[in-house]
Amino acid sequence: MTAPVVHSLREQIREHIVEGIVSGRWKPGERIVERRIAVELEVSQTPVREALRELETLRLIESAPNKGVRVRNLTAADLEEIYPVRAGLEQIAAELAADRLARDVSALEPEVAALYRADAAGDAEAQVRHTVAFHRELVRAAGNSVLLHTWESLGIEVFTALSIRWLGTRQQSYAEEHQALVEAFHRHDPHIGTLVKAHVLGCAPRA
Repeated sequence: MTAPVVHSLREQIREHIVEGIVSGRWKPGERIVERRIAVELEVSQTPVREALRELETLRLIESAPNKGVRVRNLTAADLEEIYPVRAGLEQIAAELAADRLARDVSALEPEVAALYRADAAGDAEAQVRHTVAFHRELVRAAGNSVLLHTWESLGIEVFTALSIRWLGTRQQSYAEEHQALVEAFHRHDPHIGTLVKAHVLGCAPRA
């Protein structure tokens, strides 16, 4: 039995702030007040400060002397920068996972099924969630913990959601593209790494 994932207080606070940014509670350029978050969540300011520091590393927020912490005004160019890095990582993951996924693609199939439902309903939130879950399972199938950690550190879900919310980069269909990748893995396509890389780059916002 798999043990439940236990998130640290800092991680929980970080997820709370990220959700606030993605949902539009805090808009681009708006100040995030450390003390208010601490009071709201009934925690000390130290883990809030640590969470904000991590989000600054992810370039979601920025701090300036005498101005405090604010949500960054991310542009299409800012969001676009992450995609070549992500594409390279996922190309490596696909090549490492090729044999495993040729034998068994069951880890990917539920996400594709969920994407068909999300596409039909026009549910952008579900499209983001299951698209990211699909790619996370792909990277996880590579069996390389360093690769997975590096991919996770890019904040894929956040930037995918922000691309849709702020730049309107929503596609009509997410399921069909991901189904095509599942089929490529299943038939052990020798060009699977290149296919995955092209797929990721094709999702990038355009400046």
